[in-house]
Amino acid sequence: MISPQQVEEMIKAQMPDAQVQVQDLTGGGDHYQVTVVSSQFEGKGLVQQHQLIYSALQQAVSSEAIHALALKTYTPQAWQAAEQVV
Repeated sequence: MISPQQVEEMIKAQMPDAQVQVQDLTGGGDHYQVTVVSSQFEGKGLVQQHQLIYSALQQAVSSEAIHALALKTYTPQAWQAAEQVV
């Protein structure tokens, strides 16, 4: 089991500028939805963006501390546009 705070810390360790929101989907500490906003996503496709996150969480995913991970990734500009739509 891994806490939402630990997930956030692992992502920020690799992506210091990231704004991270972590939601435990089941309350069991192994199914998460993670939203990440980072300038490091600029010029990268969705798969490359998700690979950055999986790289940051590799240890937790490979040890199955995280069983399921739903990702939403945004550049700062895309995040601002998404907030205006809502």
